[in-house]
Amino acid sequence: MRLTVFGATGGIGRHVVQQALASGHEVTAVVRDPARFSVQGKGLEVFQADLTDPESLREAVAGRHAVLSGLGARKRSDAGITTRLTRSVLAAMEAEGTRRLVVVSAAPVGPEAPGDGLLDRAMRSMISAVLKDVYVDLAAMEAELAASATDWTSVRPPKLTDKPLTGTYRRVVGGTPKAARTIARADVAHAMLACVDDPATVKRGVGVAY
Repeated sequence: MRLTVFGATGGIGRHVVQQALASGHEVTAVVRDPARFSVQGKGLEVFQADLTDPESLREAVAGRHAVLSGLGARKRSDAGITTRLTRSVLAAMEAEGTRRLVVVSAAPVGPEAPGDGLLDRAMRSMISAVLKDVYVDLAAMEAELAASATDWTSVRPPKLTDKPLTGTYRRVVGGTPKAARTIARADVAHAMLACVDDPATVKRGVGVAY
């Protein structure tokens, strides 16, 4: 497949690029600063663009089978950036007729897992309060997806770690795994790539966790 990856210099986006290349896909990595992007490999194109300008992104998404986005706030003060940049991606995709989009969101944006205990509910409430602005941004981003013409999927992980790829995790389409506490960025990337050609995930949120 021909894939385009936004947020390719981030923790999840970098893993998406590496795993996609390892699987033999052609990958266009969209970056603002190529100097910050060190991934190399056969089938890779590095595309420099202003992510706030939809016109500059059209060439990057034209003719692609799917677009994957690891865009997100790196810190609380970045809240709002995910919605703004995703809006640019959506505009570029709709202009070019590219439909499949897989993005990363977060578990607190999705529904509570049935059967979660008091500790898990308390942890979710505490994290949601501390990172309220970030999650409001992600919820707004998901609202933009729902209003778009794309065949979107939002992958919603809990706390992220930098542990190695396992390829083994729980996944709930339209929900959240019970006691969802952690997952590695590499496995989130794996889950995103697995969603690309899975029709059951189209226009749905997908909760993932160990």
